[in-house]
Amino acid sequence: MLTGAVAPWHDAAMARLGDLLDDLDALLAPATFRDFCPNGLQVPHPDGPDAEIGTVVTAVSADLEALEAAADAGADLVLVHHGLFWDGDPRALDPVAAARLRVLLAGGIALAGYHLPLDGHAELGNNALLADALGATSEPWAGSGSPAIGVVATWADPIPVDELVARIAGVTQPDPLHFPGGPDRVGRLAIVSGAAAGMLPKVAADGLDGLLTGEPREQTRGLAREHGVHAICAGHHATETGGVQALGARLQERFGITHRFVDTGNPI
Repeated sequence: MLTGAVAPWHDAAMARLGDLLDDLDALLAPATFRDFCPNGLQVPHPDGPDAEIGTVVTAVSADLEALEAAADAGADLVLVHHGLFWDGDPRALDPVAAARLRVLLAGGIALAGYHLPLDGHAELGNNALLADALGATSEPWAGSGSPAIGVVATWADPIPVDELVARIAGVTQPDPLHFPGGPDRVGRLAIVSGAAAGMLPKVAADGLDGLLTGEPREQTRGLAREHGVHAICAGHHATETGGVQALGARLQERFGITHRFVDTGNPI
């Protein structure tokens, strides 16, 4: 469940929490995104921004399993893609939310989350990393919003769609769902991790060959066929493991602290 190399100097390396968060905010520019959740610090450390952070644990989502594993690993800061608070959630804490907070508060652990800003980063974002892992070049996809959260992955020599699906399976998780509808060879693919199946009409309107995302909708199969594009759904969790790991690795390299990644193995 826990992965990630330990910096060779980790026993002595500590960093100020405020400096880590300033670095992440400068990198991801969360204020430029209209999001469904707060980005940045969500649960403070008991010592405030001057807290000394020696171990950062990253995870896709701040669920109880991940938080308990982070506490067991001695985390001072947990860094996630899906944080604790979302628009539309009840304002009063329910038992599930309270149990998650208890782990953090009892352990004196801070929690920070970056959602759309992490999806859209041109180098460390989930979508850019997926394109790179699939052997494609990428550029921001305007059809995914402003600022763009998705990318267009391009292969100079279009690849057979079966080969593309096999590459995706090797990068995300086995047996991604493929709803065919596009050409036999794919040259330009929209990548928007998570739950972006509703963007299929925009994919077709922009003349792209298909879409890689995480979760399908009931209508995804029909939309792919009728718009003449491929839809490949490789798991919400699986398409969003790259970004937080890249952030943790960046903090380890820049500040010399220890980074661990918690993978809860969510198949959705």
